[in-house]
Amino acid sequence: MQRLKQYSFVVMLLMLASCNVGPQAIDYGNDGCHFCKMTIVDKVHAAEIVTNKGKIYKFDASECMINFKKEFDDSEIKLYLTNIYTEPETLVDATKATFLISKNVPSPMGAFLTAFKTKKDAEMVQADKEGTLYTWNELLIQFKEQ
Repeated sequence: MQRLKQYSFVVMLLMLASCNVGPQAIDYGNDGCHFCKMTIVDKVHAAEIVTNKGKIYKFDASECMINFKKEFDDSEIKLYLTNIYTEPETLVDATKATFLISKNVPSPMGAFLTAFKTKKDAEMVQADKEGTLYTWNELLIQFKEQ
């Protein structure tokens, strides 16, 4: 009986661990973009959506994520994540990121959209590469108008 309780406890722990809702590492060169279906290779511009139920959607660029998000009610989304220019492969909360649209910093889908963890980081690149800075909400308005 004791062994059965121990086994049940281990099974419950495994089930709880598998229900963890959070980001998943992007497998560059193998994962495909859920929006445009291209293989994700760019480690600076990739993005990810995590739903409240734990479903992961990966994208080769933030612009793909923004276009894909139109298929969801925002209340279904737990996380919007984006890679950042200064630390390739690092996913940060896209809703807190600062974005730069600059013709001098190409992105995979041609929107010239790049994310930064801080506004200061974005301003430093903007000083060199030019372009316009956006918050997440400003960016969503910009894409809605296009």
